[in-house]
Amino acid sequence: MPSTYDDIAELRDQIRILRDRAELRELFDRYVTALDTFDGTGPDEARFATLFTEGATFAFPIGVCTGVEAFAALQREARGRWARTHHVSANHSITLDGDRAVVRAQQVTTHVHHAGAGPAAHFDVGGHTEARAVRTADGWRLSHVSFRVVWDSGVRLPELAGVRL
Repeated sequence: MPSTYDDIAELRDQIRILRDRAELRELFDRYVTALDTFDGTGPDEARFATLFTEGATFAFPIGVCTGVEAFAALQREARGRWARTHHVSANHSITLDGDRAVVRAQQVTTHVHHAGAGPAAHFDVGGHTEARAVRTADGWRLSHVSFRVVWDSGVRLPELAGVRL
């Protein structure tokens, strides 16, 4: 028969797992929100530093880079192509391994073209993001983020015509 001490230790372990999962979902949601609220001005590196490790790596169809500063530059370039973006993520799957984790989520993104002669056109992309995270002294941080496109629809920009999405 388990002791009360064993029961309490098991409950503590379960609470830590639940807390880690909640913190990782919140971290991923802040990342996705940052993609839409990033305007290319201001202290982007400081803002992104609350999401990523210093040497985080990134792999997207439009580019690969290392470090928060390089990620901010990649986002400035990407966001300049669009008037607005809207990222939605769901079906978060989290695999914990001590102070490391993998977060996988389905993602749909709408990219709204800059205003032209007609109604605002958009380009939609669906796929999944896989992110590796590590527990730091400041909490969970993403150390690697990659996005794989499963489908796309709409009007591509000419500069993306050769990009294999």
